[in-house]
Amino acid sequence: MAHEFKFCPNCATPLELIASLEDGGEKQRLRCVSCGYTHWNNPTPVLAAVIEYEGQILLARNAAWSAKAYALITGFMEAGETPEGGIEREIAEETSLKTDALKLIGVYDFQRMNQIIIAYHAVCTGEVKLSPELVDYKLYALEDVRCWPAGTGYALADWLKSRGHEPQFVEWGRRG
Repeated sequence: MAHEFKFCPNCATPLELIASLEDGGEKQRLRCVSCGYTHWNNPTPVLAAVIEYEGQILLARNAAWSAKAYALITGFMEAGETPEGGIEREIAEETSLKTDALKLIGVYDFQRMNQIIIAYHAVCTGEVKLSPELVDYKLYALEDVRCWPAGTGYALADWLKSRGHEPQFVEWGRRG
C-alpha cells in the first residue's frame, strides 16, 4: 500500500483534502492550510529487470514476502541516476551479477502501489550472491517461466512474446 501523508512535511500541520483549480480543471489534493504545501501524490518510479543468466530467467523471492512467490529484481530509482544505471545498481546489489547488456522492455502502470514500473531485459554474468533482502532464487527455461497478472508480470510476458514464446499466466498466490 502506498504511504499516506497526514501531516505537512514543512510545518507539521494536519493536511486537508482541498479542491483548487489546476490545469485541466478542479483537483482535490492534500494541502496544508498553514504554509500552502501541496502533496501531489505522484507515482514513484520503480525499476525492474528480466534477468537472463546462463540462458535462463532468474526470478528471486523477497525475504519480506509471506508467499513463496518468485519475481523480477526490482528497486527504486535513486536521485541523480538514470533508469539504466539504477537497474544495473539494483541487479548488482541484490544478486552480485554484472549487467553485460540492457534493453528497455516497456513502462507499466502499477496504480495499486502508486508506482510506474520501468522494465528492462538484462543479460547478466558472474556468480549469484543474494543480498539479505532476498532469500532464494530460481532459474527458469523460457518455456517454463510463468507470469503473474500485475505490472512486472506483464513486463515478463511482453519480453517472452518478443522472444517468440506465448506467456503462461498463473493465478495470484500460485507463483513458484
